[in-house]
Amino acid sequence: MDVSNTIGAMEVFIHHIQEYSKGLRALVLYTTKASNRDAIEKRLKREMIDYYIQKVNGTKINVFFGNSICVAVIKQMNITSLSNLTDEEDFILGTMLGYDRVKQCEWYLRRKRNGRNDNNNAGKTNNINININININTSIAQLQTETISATG
Repeated sequence: MDVSNTIGAMEVFIHHIQEYSKGLRALVLYTTKASNRDAIEKRLKREMIDYYIQKVNGTKINVFFGNSICVAVIKQMNITSLSNLTDEEDFILGTMLGYDRVKQCEWYLRRKRNGRNDNNNAGKTNNINININININTSIAQLQTETISATG
């Protein structure tokens, strides 16, 4: 084990705790080696900071910590992998992590405009949009027909 990497990683973790304590962040996402888990949990418990740890793989973990309500939202989302988040979940997570809200909105709209299906709901959103569009187009056609009949 490379002790200097572990010390450096813990310095970043402590910096995140300081940012949270000063109110700069409501929620922090910290990815680190799984071998740091015990030290991280011990520190978060000592600081009385709510947290949730998600296993990334055999060697890495994601540590979400901060405001208890934000951590509760993360737990409710039941994240198995950050790459599997829906666009909506990714938007919520990014906003809670303090990313620029306007840029998050731009990112979200760009993803939706480009027709990206979210990973967990592939096809569901598109089916809803297709049904809505068909119903709207059918209604417009019916209105146009009714208008022509009424004036004709």
